[in-house]
Amino acid sequence: MLLFRWTVLLLLIAAGVCFAFYVGTGQARFRNWGVIILKWTVIAALGFFAVLVLERLL
Repeated sequence: MLLFRWTVLLLLIAAGVCFAFYVGTGQARFRNWGVIILKWTVIAALGFFAVLVLERLL
């Protein structure tokens, strides 16, 4: 459980850093990395909530 929380938090921070680099440099690769990291953050968060729901059901 703690692993999921830290994973989501670190992914959000990494996406924020990528978007900050994009704003600072204007290079599209940082925006692309930020979007990819944000996509995986959403997937990790959905997995986290799925585990929570399954714990409640079982």
